Amino acid sequence: MDSFINAVEQVEASNPGLSPLALVRALRRTAGHDDAMTIHFLGASNKLSDTEVLERAILNSSSFSFFDKATHHIVTDHGEERGVVLAPDGTTVALAPLLLGIETGLKAKMEGASAAGIFPLTLGRNLGLSFLSLQDFPPSHRLGPDGCWDSMVHPKVFKLSRPPTLATTAVINGGMDGAILGTDLSSLPASEQPQALSQILKGYYSYTLEEGKGLDAISSHVSPRRREISRSILEPLDLHSQVMETLALVWKVEKTEWIALDTGVGKAVKDGLQAFVHTYWDCPQIIPRCQWGAKPYQGTPTLLSLPLQFLYIHHTYQPSSPCLSFQKCSTNMRAMQQFHQQERGWIDIGYSFVIGSDGYVYEGRGWNHVGTHTRGHNAIGYGMSVIGNYTATLPSRHSMNLLRHRLVQCAVDGGRLAANFTIQGHRQVVNTSCPGDIFFSEISSWEHFRE
Repeated sequence: MDSFINAVEQVEASNPGLSPLALVRALRRTAGHDDAMTIHFLGASNKLSDTEVLERAILNSSSFSFFDKATHHIVTDHGEERGVVLAPDGTTVALAPLLLGIETGLKAKMEGASAAGIFPLTLGRNLGLSFLSLQDFPPSHRLGPDGCWDSMVHPKVFKLSRPPTLATTAVINGGMDGAILGTDLSSLPASEQPQALSQILKGYYSYTLEEGKGLDAISSHVSPRRREISRSILEPLDLHSQVMETLALVWKVEKTEWIALDTGVGKAVKDGLQAFVHTYWDCPQIIPRCQWGAKPYQGTPTLLSLPLQFLYIHHTYQPSSPCLSFQKCSTNMRAMQQFHQQERGWIDIGYSFVIGSDGYVYEGRGWNHVGTHTRGHNAIGYGMSVIGNYTATLPSRHSMNLLRHRLVQCAVDGGRLAANFTIQGHRQVVNTSCPGDIFFSEISSWEHFRE
């Protein structure tokens, strides 16, 4: 994402007074995103003022090849997803739906109208077509997957973890971001002009969290909150009706209305949306092992027998400071894994999941493998740890909510944790001060806590 923003800044610098709407339109033309439904909502990019001159500027710049590759989304036969970028927060974003959402919002702002097309262009079309194309598969396999970059320092190749759907996690991330930013732009006061495109992107992706406050102190819309913000915007719209209307429009503009005769369309959409809500709204974003740079298991992991009955709460103690960025949290995860493997002699990092103060959950042993976190109780419960020392201070409110509400609901709804599960602090079953006096006092007030 940083490289994309830098390239955008170069175009802006060489074209003083350039409007962000003209720039996103030119990028759409460069990428060839002029399908029938996009034209229905946004117009043909080659018939819009300013785009031809601006396109020549992009074509003549050294950035053209980069823009062409960055904005054109495809998945190769080898499972490489292209047209996606690594965001500073460690998540992967498809640029096409992101830019369509921004263009829709800017167009609405310019015209003083509602942002028609935000949902269809960012999420609705990809979700609906993915649900229909994979009706013979379980609903959970009609979405995703996520994947891994070849390098987190110089990312070039992003490879998916399994065969793709039309709505990969990167496409959904880009769609949620596009819906959020497009809605924000369309809602600007009449007296306020939109920022340059590079500034719009920087404000959302390149934020800085304050020590001791984290996301609790951020009131603006930023990428770690994409799931909760997109839900607040889109859930009131009646998603089933929105997706069905989007599909009807797709079939109309593509002259394939006969597909609507399929009696299974409504059920496919209903089942698919249930999987979408669970995976991308109820569950928090979990940074997979490959993204934080985990080393392989030093041995063979043991499978858990699900659902589990207990949730054991920890703090890491060391590292003692909350991590406020993907880079720092990833460094902490690698350090803990190294300590657990080399000093403790364990096969892997001990915790099931680790919560950072950057807005994300980090995968440790994960949902299916026995951890090494709570002696004598590893096989009957998950070990969830928050990075930091919470003897005298609490984790951020956002971090605690990720654990207490989002991760727990995800586990219960996914059949991994029993509905009548019990929360306990590490100290209740092992002779330790973990998870710290102040944090333990806090969790003792949580639902499902038992002495």
